[in-house]
Amino acid sequence: MGDLIDQLRTGLPAEAVLTDPDVTASYAADMASFCERGAPAVVVLPRTVEQVRHVMRTATALRVPVVPQGARTGLSGAANAIDGCVVLSLVKMDRVLEIDPVERIAVVEPGVVNAVLSRAVAEHGLYYPPDPSSWEQCTIGGNIGTASGGLCCVKYGVTAEYVLGLDVVLADGRLLTTGRRTAKGVAGYDLTRLFVGSEGSLGIVVRAVLALKPAPPAQLALAAEFPSVAAACEAVRSIMARGHAPSLLELMDATTVRAVNSLTHMGLPETTEALLLAAFDTPAPAADLAAVAELCRAAGATEAVPAEDAAESELLLQARRMSLPALERLRPATMIDDVCVPRSRLAEMLDGTAAIAREHGLTIGVVAHAGDGNTHPVVCFDPADPDETRRARDSFDAIMALGLELGGTITGEHGVGLLKKDWLVREAGPVAMELQRGIKAVFDPLGLLNPGKVLDPGLDPDLGPGEVRDPAAGGAGE
Repeated sequence: MGDLIDQLRTGLPAEAVLTDPDVTASYAADMASFCERGAPAVVVLPRTVEQVRHVMRTATALRVPVVPQGARTGLSGAANAIDGCVVLSLVKMDRVLEIDPVERIAVVEPGVVNAVLSRAVAEHGLYYPPDPSSWEQCTIGGNIGTASGGLCCVKYGVTAEYVLGLDVVLADGRLLTTGRRTAKGVAGYDLTRLFVGSEGSLGIVVRAVLALKPAPPAQLALAAEFPSVAAACEAVRSIMARGHAPSLLELMDATTVRAVNSLTHMGLPETTEALLLAAFDTPAPAADLAAVAELCRAAGATEAVPAEDAAESELLLQARRMSLPALERLRPATMIDDVCVPRSRLAEMLDGTAAIAREHGLTIGVVAHAGDGNTHPVVCFDPADPDETRRARDSFDAIMALGLELGGTITGEHGVGLLKKDWLVREAGPVAMELQRGIKAVFDPLGLLNPGKVLDPGLDPDLGPGEVRDPAAGGAGE
């Protein structure tokens, strides 16, 4: 590794090249359970596009794998290091380069934190809607890599719908510009969308042009209590079928509600089997909430109480945002699933998950972006107990299988990473997998970029310096 370190230092400042094993070990993994992690040879923290290009040129010349990282808040193992790799952390590239209120765009570097961007554009009367639960920590580059969503997806959509253009450093160090700054544009294949959700396996995003919206009015929220998950899901169906456009429509099951109360002492109703939160940022949110409250009562809600003001609304939304930290306190570890199903099958998904919890003798709390059918079953377990760990893994797989059986997808917003590679094969099928491997081979013929993630089987051991994998031959190891 001496040559690697020396060559990296020719194009990077000394403080940007970390080799202390105790330090590099802290960059080894994201927040996913059940995912292998390796020991990186070095961690680099570039601040410029040219420094990223230098890293990739060096890695290509020496045939060293590169694992791109943001804030490591991901939940699929996509940012996990492999032995001997270069971890390319982009957190120091954290500038908001431009905010244009006329074009309604922002131009940012990948290390910009989601919440920082949101506050910056708000000063111009604009709004960047994608808001993952980790928005105070996660970076825009990571959001793009995993095509992340958030609480407001039901009305405003996910990250992919806001990425207009990208600057991407390719595996060999070339710089590619995709997309546009204009409101419309259909020139050629949509390479921008190809990179969104690719988890750093096709290239390194170093700049993004993001679409913005005018800032909406402050939203008002409503909390509705239900005696069953089925009744809450029937309310969701009614709300969507009647044409309502809530800015948020979230569901918390009884396990989650009690966990949040235990952590925050918010006084949420522990007698409920399902708590539905709806919010509107329309010009007349009170009227919208009143209509939704009636639909909730018709579906069987025992209470449907609108917030009186924005502060009370924010308190309700904070309860939802605290769901994961609250569930994490129940056992030493959690495994967070991310299965999205048609809204019409949402009740079957939640009831089926409860049955899986009983079958495996585990606590599994569920929070859901109910408006778009995206469920997050959180499996709570003790990794020090081998039997409980096995049951946790089995329950995770059973939940994935249930989602596919109900016509859903294995991931709505967390990505595939290491965690769901086998499940991607089951969902996509052989033809799609063949084409995806072909795309990988075109962009990364040596298999250097985030090897082993999503679908790439990793580096080809038969390749020597100066050789590239034949794209027609498919991935290594096939």
